[in-house]
Amino acid sequence: MDQIKSKLGHGGLLLGAMGIISILLSIFNYNIRLLAWVDLWGNTMGWVIRILLIVGGGALYWFFGSTEEE
Repeated sequence: MDQIKSKLGHGGLLLGAMGIISILLSIFNYNIRLLAWVDLWGNTMGWVIRILLIVGGGALYWFFGSTEEE
């Protein structure tokens, strides 16, 4: 069970990192190929999805990132 929690934490870290990188690259009119669909619904919705990636990834990392119990 700890292995699954660890993988969820790493997946959350990856989602958050992809959201941050996508925001940084969108400033220069580039995008990650995996997230190219984000801007299909418009600029505002693209920003909402990027922010949700960061918040969702951060939440996954917060809840499942640390497998050590006190």
